[in-house]
Amino acid sequence: MKHSSKPSVSGTSNETFLKTESASSLQGSAEPNSPDTSISNGGKTHPSKIDALKNWFRTRPIVEKFCALPTYIQSWGLTLFFMGTATIIAFCFFHALKNPTANIALTYILAVFLVARFTDGYSFGLFSSFVGVVCVNFLFTYPYFALDFTMAGYPITFVAMFSISSITSAITSNMKTQARVLAEREKMLMEAEKEKMRANLLRAISHDLRTPLTSIIGSSTVYLENGSSLPEVEKNALVRHILEDSNWLLNMVENLLSVTRINNETAKVTKTSEPVEEVLSEAMIRLKKRLPDANIHVRVPEEFLMVPMDAVLIEQVLINLLENSVVHAESTEPIECYVESLSDYAIFHVRDYGVGIPPEKLATIFDGSSSTTSTSPDGRKGMGIGLSICKTIILAHGGEIKAINHTRGAEFYFTLPKEDK
Repeated sequence: MKHSSKPSVSGTSNETFLKTESASSLQGSAEPNSPDTSISNGGKTHPSKIDALKNWFRTRPIVEKFCALPTYIQSWGLTLFFMGTATIIAFCFFHALKNPTANIALTYILAVFLVARFTDGYSFGLFSSFVGVVCVNFLFTYPYFALDFTMAGYPITFVAMFSISSITSAITSNMKTQARVLAEREKMLMEAEKEKMRANLLRAISHDLRTPLTSIIGSSTVYLENGSSLPEVEKNALVRHILEDSNWLLNMVENLLSVTRINNETAKVTKTSEPVEEVLSEAMIRLKKRLPDANIHVRVPEEFLMVPMDAVLIEQVLINLLENSVVHAESTEPIECYVESLSDYAIFHVRDYGVGIPPEKLATIFDGSSSTTSTSPDGRKGMGIGLSICKTIILAHGGEIKAINHTRGAEFYFTLPKEDK
């Protein structure tokens, strides 16, 4: 989201943008992930030279044609290529060195390793091991261009070379198989997490959307059936309840639409570097339209802080957390919203001074089930769907979100990496 100008908020005690120094490191914050090979500059992600080289190589016509061939033909082609290249290098060693035996053997072992790495199954690696032994004997061992395993010491040498090559091939193929299994398992875990997330969202939706709809239907029915006999005060109350429930439904729809910005395949979002102060300002402006009496103090770091994010989604997270604190916390002091700037992360806090969160709900408050067990007299104000979507958005940004109790209330905080992971 582009912010054309920095919103200014002045003349009110409810919203105060105070410049503060960066706070101390938060204990237990997530460790940064390993960076990828892309380079982020000015909010745009540029591929590194290695990625550019890979993309160039993959787009060559001959490579595209080769990749279109059946797998077994590709494996045979790679096997012949690596063994042929090893033979050419071995000839160079044979003519350039006085005692090239060890170098020639290692060259063929390296070729066997590459064959095992880039082909499917064990057979190509074992075949390459056998070919390597035969080539050393036939081409580089006296008598040349003849197979002779009878000379003293030769059988042991060739058996050792074949064994080393075969073991290398087997280990490489096994490692490749294990990597494939781990990748499939990770994919299955990701799919299971996505299904769990969908189930939590559907469970929260079934409660948080049904209750205000029932209230709207009930209030409108009473108004239509008994409107002529109701006093003006009760009519206004019914209309006001319908308006409040309609606004709540609109907020739920905005939450649901925000999830559609998350890529369904990678569970990631498109990030651009955004000024944290402007994101907080925009979130406060949107929240004030819905809750004009909300008493919130906002603080940002003294430094000009740019963080890669989807600004629309992070604003939605801030609005959800702030609205949750305003509605449920019964805070006796202004709610605080502030940002810490650490070396690798920016940490956003929403702290209230109210009743806190029941300890038994802290572990499951973000799974979408809180609304179903809400004891609030107004069921439509359940927390489930909003907090569940907050977790989905923050995870898609590569951060984490937590809820804790402090001595005088509750606090929600989430982290965002400063570098685009």
